[in-house]
Amino acid sequence: MHLKKRVLVTGGAGFLGSHLCDVLLNAGCEVLCVDNFYTGSKRSIEHLIDNPDFEIIRHDITFPLYLEVDEIYNLACPASPIHYQSDPVQTTKVCVHGSINMLGLAKRLKARIMQASTSEVYGDPAIHPQPESYRGDVNPIGVRSCYDEGKRCAETLFFDYWRQHKLQIKVARIFNTYGPRMHPNDGRVVSNFIIQALLGKDITVYGDGSQTRSFCYVDDMINGFVRLMHSADDFTGPVNLGNPGEYTIKEIAEKVLELTGSKSKIVYKPLPSDDPRRRQPDIALAREQLGWEPLVQLEEGLRKTIAYFEELLQSCTRQDVQNRNVLEAILGYHLPEGKGVC
Repeated sequence: MHLKKRVLVTGGAGFLGSHLCDVLLNAGCEVLCVDNFYTGSKRSIEHLIDNPDFEIIRHDITFPLYLEVDEIYNLACPASPIHYQSDPVQTTKVCVHGSINMLGLAKRLKARIMQASTSEVYGDPAIHPQPESYRGDVNPIGVRSCYDEGKRCAETLFFDYWRQHKLQIKVARIFNTYGPRMHPNDGRVVSNFIIQALLGKDITVYGDGSQTRSFCYVDDMINGFVRLMHSADDFTGPVNLGNPGEYTIKEIAEKVLELTGSKSKIVYKPLPSDDPRRRQPDIALAREQLGWEPLVQLEEGLRKTIAYFEELLQSCTRQDVQNRNVLEAILGYHLPEGKGVC
């Protein structure tokens, strides 16, 4: 019999997962981090390796997993278009088969389980901002549908397990999140712009830059996860978690240039297929049920994220050819002379 709460975090070596592991360990939990390292990174959790309450399990949740835990946070899934579109069939499998396996585990253990869903379930929204009652406008056969429809199906599974098996579920619809430990080449706006600015590359804006997004700093998002997991038994969600501050993509690019002092130029390229024009969460439900709203302002969050990427680019020496070549392969271009890499 264990005294500490044992918590399973699937996708625990990912951007959000690694931050969640930090918070859970600081709260006195035992944490089982499950990841197949498809997009997760050992670097993100290396500082936890020596913690006796932390355990890493390399596993793909599309296959069953047999553990004894008290709570499950199901975060496993590639979350950026570059990664989830590179193997769309596997992305759908993670959303569907992975959810079935984690729900089955939760059912056996009678454990509470939280699903990391996404604002992508709203597609290219006709309602703005998006409340949880909005059913969305998603293309079921587009290049993004492996993720969009995969997450929608995962929500269906969660609510069917709740209705049919009385499982304690929690569903969070995550809006754009940023912060330290983002993958340097995940195709997301903030990481793209910061890396390009720091390296003096052109800032790539798709479309005319007028499309909008709402950006939530990672610390606020993780706080929302924990509050949701510990919310009232009869509150299942889905609940929007995100920052309602709305910015155009062009505004974000200009803010990154300002904060980095970069001389990079903004260049415009065609808008990808099915890219939403507007995205902003209605967080009234989160305020009411969780007492949650984001606290970190955009400029403060961007400064912290820029500092992380600056350290990333400077953390290895020019002579560390192997690490340099690895990062150049990830980024897809050669780094300038004198830039440290990792």
